Amino acid sequence: MRSVIVLGAGIVGVASALHLQRRGWSVVLVDRKPPGGETSYGNTGIIQSEAVRPYPMPRDLASLASMAMRRTNDVRYSVASLPRHIGPLLRYWWHSAPDRHRRISQSYARIIAQAAAEHAVLIAEAGAGALVRRKGYRTLHRTQAAMDRAALLAETLAAEHGVRSQILAPAQLAAAEPGLIETGAGAIHWLDPWSVSDPGGLVSAYADLFLRAGGSFVHGDAGTLAPGPGGGWTVDTVDGRIEAEAAVVALGPWSPDLLRPFGYRFPMVRKRGYHLHFSGGGTLDLPLQDPAFGYVLVPMSKGLRITTGAELSGPSKSDRPIQLERAEQTARGLVDLGTPVEAEPWSGVRPCMPDMLPVVGAAPKHKGLWIHFGHGHQGLTLGPATGRMLAELMSGEPTFTDASAFSPARY
Repeated sequence: MRSVIVLGAGIVGVASALHLQRRGWSVVLVDRKPPGGETSYGNTGIIQSEAVRPYPMPRDLASLASMAMRRTNDVRYSVASLPRHIGPLLRYWWHSAPDRHRRISQSYARIIAQAAAEHAVLIAEAGAGALVRRKGYRTLHRTQAAMDRAALLAETLAAEHGVRSQILAPAQLAAAEPGLIETGAGAIHWLDPWSVSDPGGLVSAYADLFLRAGGSFVHGDAGTLAPGPGGGWTVDTVDGRIEAEAAVVALGPWSPDLLRPFGYRFPMVRKRGYHLHFSGGGTLDLPLQDPAFGYVLVPMSKGLRITTGAELSGPSKSDRPIQLERAEQTARGLVDLGTPVEAEPWSGVRPCMPDMLPVVGAAPKHKGLWIHFGHGHQGLTLGPATGRMLAELMSGEPTFTDASAFSPARY
């Protein structure tokens, strides 16, 4: 039986472990925390089947100036941290040119198209249906001009990709969400995405499915990854050193640092995000995105979760997350939030590649070393789909779509 160590027990690592297990691999999942305890816990909890285009960096001068002068709340940076971000950001900007972004989107749309179907299988087998609602989410627009642009985009996505949506006038939005204080110029209801009331719980349910099928999870230090004395790979864990013929690096934003000693240089835009739950106030039926102020309000098991946009900062979270403060202030004009559930906000880093595509495939210089990270804002959405792609590559099977665009060799 072929054997593999999967480093990282977020959605990407757990999904990889499940797909490998189903192809006859003996799999040990290794992480310092329980499954779903890091970035996979902290997202918006939306499986975004409508997100067929990755988010490009604006290229018009007005938008860039607004970001540079920190007028917008969806992106914020600290001047002191810019040197560590500037290289990957410039590459991201280069890849955001319309023709390049169009080609990237063609590859991206093919894996997004598989995302819900892969989740559906795991949700059913894990018995996690109670965590998932298949009713979409809404994007509120505050001005008629923004609403008109959004309606045009929705029309384009419907024509090109079959993305379903519904335009809601202010009165329709108010009827659908009676808890809203303000309805702006209306909203786009994206009909096909699914929302998860506990993203960490969903990953944990997938991990339990993996364990019930005979997989192993052990706490360990991914930084001890090393070639084995007789070939293969070893990692130190609380149960001692383990060895397998293959290893998968699925550590999200920590992956480039682990791979650097092996001679790999992966540029990454590390976007820090924050969230905080609120309870005791009003309610929402479905998640509500407020793009004018760069946050999403999501009804979850712990209460209403506010998730922020992208903070380009140092390796540690901010003592005062300005984006979250501004988002909370703005959100209180939309809905009665109540009071915070946690004393301190959660913070995590989204691993975004400069070309907006995840990295999936074999490490070019080392036999038996495989790489799976870089999903940006769509780790929860894409983990099971790209986990399948990785398992197909490792098992010598045809992949469900052309995998060349995601190859680590491109870096």
